[in-house]
Amino acid sequence: MSSQEISPLLFFDTVNSFQRTEALKSAIELELFTAIGEGNRTAAEIAARIGARERGVRILCDYLTVIGFMTKDANAYALTPDSEMFLDRRSPAYVGGAVEFLLSPMLTEGFKTLTEAVRRGGTAISGEGSLAPEHPVWVNFARGMAPLVMMAAQMMTTLVEVEAERKFRVLDIAAGHGMFGITFAQRYPNAEIVALDWPNVLEVARENAERAGVGDRHTLLPGSAFDVDFGDGYDLVLLTNFLHHFDPPTCETLLRKVYAALKDGGRAMTLEFVPDETRVAPPIAAMFSLVMLASTPGGDAYTFSELERMFQNAGFSQSELIPLPPMPNQIVLSHK
Repeated sequence: MSSQEISPLLFFDTVNSFQRTEALKSAIELELFTAIGEGNRTAAEIAARIGARERGVRILCDYLTVIGFMTKDANAYALTPDSEMFLDRRSPAYVGGAVEFLLSPMLTEGFKTLTEAVRRGGTAISGEGSLAPEHPVWVNFARGMAPLVMMAAQMMTTLVEVEAERKFRVLDIAAGHGMFGITFAQRYPNAEIVALDWPNVLEVARENAERAGVGDRHTLLPGSAFDVDFGDGYDLVLLTNFLHHFDPPTCETLLRKVYAALKDGGRAMTLEFVPDETRVAPPIAAMFSLVMLASTPGGDAYTFSELERMFQNAGFSQSELIPLPPMPNQIVLSHK
């Protein structure tokens, strides 16, 4: 190996990565991307628009250009297509609001005690970490993350075929913003959705259902998924970004409830980060395990074989893995 192949750059990039996080957070708080999207191109123009000093704007914009969030031609800045789509507040796909959840103390504090979490094999935060009942951060999650899930939600509705005239009952577990169930209701006029989550979170789902024009087919079921009576007769149960919070025995306890709530021939649709069997690829799914280590007592990013085994132990006849490109998540579709 030559000396040119050896470099400490990965070390420095990783140690200093907090700078990227804070630069992006500041840009979102200042509405920097929106200001540029409105046509303010120079540091002086942007500074006047956002109420900041020209020097500060120039340095921040240069940094964001270096890391790929914008471009620079002479003294004029412009947004990349991704920044224009996702970081300009005027865009319907704006995701800047997700920062309040993704950088909340509930998630970041766990990483400050990561060494102890590794020793324990689970979060070093006292109590239940992100699983604490009615944790207020999940309201921030519901309000901030909805735009991020819309592509996946729309793709999920194409994975089941429903006759237009037939009633179709859907249980949306850990509904959060409610957009997964709501999208099914929008696509299928006879779909009836039951959204389950903590009461404070369900208020966001209710607002979204009313805004989407499906409030009359969207029922709220407040409480814990492990304690609430689901009822029965469901054609489909949605488990979106939920199982990763728990260890396998706990997941199987929930899945047995899901199995009992489904009609014969019903299906469970699980949206998850699913690493391959090596557990180091694809990158986003594989790295998500660390988030669960830092923030939950026993959660994980499960491989398909692990998820398949959980569903099989709960009584399901078969499961299939369905990619959702370009999303990093995948679907596990399980049949009763």
